Amino acid sequence: MPEVLPFTLRLYRRVSGAASLLAPVLIKRRLRIGREDPARSNERRGIPSVTRPAGPLVWIHGASVGEVLAAAALIERLRAMNLRILLTSGTVSSADIVAKRFPPDIIHQYIPYDSPRFVARFLTHWRPSLALFIESDLWPNLILGASAQKLPMVLINGRMSQRSFPRWQRMHGTISALLGRFETCLVQSDTDAERFAALGGRNIVNTGNLKLDVPAPPVDDLRLQMLKTAMRGRPIVIAASTHPGEDEIIIAAHRILLNYFPKLLTVIVPRHSARGEDIAALVSASGAKAALRSRGEMPDDTIGFYIGDTMGEMGLFFRLSPVVVMGGSLVPHGGQNPIEAIKLGAAIVHGPQVFNFTEVFAALDAAGGAKQVTDAETLAKQLGQWLANDEARQSCIDAGTAVVDHLGGALDRTMAALTPYLVQLRLELHADA
Repeated sequence: MPEVLPFTLRLYRRVSGAASLLAPVLIKRRLRIGREDPARSNERRGIPSVTRPAGPLVWIHGASVGEVLAAAALIERLRAMNLRILLTSGTVSSADIVAKRFPPDIIHQYIPYDSPRFVARFLTHWRPSLALFIESDLWPNLILGASAQKLPMVLINGRMSQRSFPRWQRMHGTISALLGRFETCLVQSDTDAERFAALGGRNIVNTGNLKLDVPAPPVDDLRLQMLKTAMRGRPIVIAASTHPGEDEIIIAAHRILLNYFPKLLTVIVPRHSARGEDIAALVSASGAKAALRSRGEMPDDTIGFYIGDTMGEMGLFFRLSPVVVMGGSLVPHGGQNPIEAIKLGAAIVHGPQVFNFTEVFAALDAAGGAKQVTDAETLAKQLGQWLANDEARQSCIDAGTAVVDHLGGALDRTMAALTPYLVQLRLELHADA
């Protein structure tokens, strides 16, 4: 007898099916605000832009930039096995990252809107051999459609935040019907394992966090040298991946620090580059001057803030200073990933809102590899200590590096857990040869 879906999922399928008629309107609106690629908007309706390659195809899906980058080293391992990769994501920024930092043979497609019709069109064309979903981007029709086609699905780098867990507990039947379709759930921590088990996941394995094994981001050496020349040895603080509400705190801390470091330059890199103009307006309102990277401007001696409102240059900004404020942590966002900054030799300061990376920041804080602050005053105090005291800053850097090295290894554990699936794909590959 066919399985009866929970009422919530049956309702969702009906509503999302009817809503597919509104897709042209949604795409048009998103194109207007820059959230869709006009040359590839049909992919959102499951219409492919390239031909499916012959042979086994591993489909990897991640929501946006962070998830896509978390899969980078795993993708390299799979490519070394001569497996073809289809990588899907949902944002223009993630597509830009794939184009700039991934090998050209990686097929990137935008994930279709979660309508049964669009999902069926997508799956019929691509016919994946194995599906790997990164972290927690769980679209019901996508999962149900893949399951109906008997597609093996594995959740990798699974994470269930303290914010999401109680919400899903209240919808246990819904999430259980989705998680139960994954053959294996590879999760980041023991806490995640307990939460996924409680929500109906099966074959749960704690493999660790793939983001700890992500290589340091690349840099264009010429651009780096040009920026360093323009900054002329000034004391520099990097505020990375900031969110609305944090820039004001960064600006206030900068003003305090000017009393001790009059040549201070603060580089603000917003999580969403479109916020560059808004941040520049905040800087201007504070009485300071800002230069915007997106305009091709450079920070001369009169500039107090440099706004890194471009995509794909985080490796450049992290190499400008060993003092980094991790954004998303001074407001209730949950924090951003500090690993790349640490791998490039940064001392990390963060706010209290780090629930998206609880275990990582707890380990860093306990070892002295990061410092927590609460407001502009405590932020300025910590930054000032590191700017003035090389030994204290280096101690934090060394401790952070040791923590990241100790917590690494998720890539090897993930590959080991995927071995049964990969052996089967290798057999199919040789059979087709």
